[in-house]
Amino acid sequence: MKNTFFSEIQSFIDYLKFEKRYSAHTIRSYHDDLVQFFDFLDTQFGKFDLKEISSSFVRSWLASLKDDDVTARTINRKISTLKSFFKFQLKQGHIENTPMGNIISPKTSKRLPVFIKEKDLVDLTKALTTNTEDWDSLNTKMLVTIFYSTGMRLSELINLKEKQVDFSRKQFKILGKGNKERIIPAGMDLLAVIKDYINEEKCLKMLMMFCW
Repeated sequence: MKNTFFSEIQSFIDYLKFEKRYSAHTIRSYHDDLVQFFDFLDTQFGKFDLKEISSSFVRSWLASLKDDDVTARTINRKISTLKSFFKFQLKQGHIENTPMGNIISPKTSKRLPVFIKEKDLVDLTKALTTNTEDWDSLNTKMLVTIFYSTGMRLSELINLKEKQVDFSRKQFKILGKGNKERIIPAGMDLLAVIKDYINEEKCLKMLMMFCW
C-alpha cells in the first residue's frame, strides 16, 4: 500500500490496540481490511483526500469483492471495519461525514440446526445405560441427557456446575457469551434424572475411596 493514508490507518490501529484493547488477531484483521480497501481505491481512483471518499467508492470495492466470490460473512466483517474506521475519523475531526451511512450489509445464509433423531438418542442412551458402573460412563450419560433436553451450547454444557441447577425454580442459570446470564427451563423428568445422577455420583466416589 502507498503511504497516502498510512497515518490515518496507524492512528486508528493504535486506538484499537491501546484504548479498545482488542486482541492482536482482531487488530490484524482490521489492518488488513483497511490496507486492502485503500489499495483498491488507489488503483481505481488515484490520489484523493480522505474527505472525498464517498459511498460510491465503498460500493465499488464491495462489488469487486463479490466478483471475487468473497463470502457475505467476510464482506460484512470488512464493512464493519470501515464503519469503525470512519466513525473514528469523524470523532477525530478528519472528516465531516461518514461514507458508510448508506451502505447495506449483504444477508448471510444461516446454517440450519442439525437435530438428533429421537430413535438415535434412544439407542445412544441405551448404549450408555449398559455400563454406568464407573463415574466416567455415568457422567457421559448425564451430559448427553442435559444436552439433548435443553439445547444449551456445548461450551455451556462443559462448564456447567451443580450450583447452576435451580431445582426449586426448575431452571438452569447459564453464563453464556459475553458473561451474560440466561435462564433455561428444566422439566421435572430432567431434574429427577439430575438428582439421581448426583446421588449416584456421590455413591460411586465413596465406593472408590473405600476401594483404595
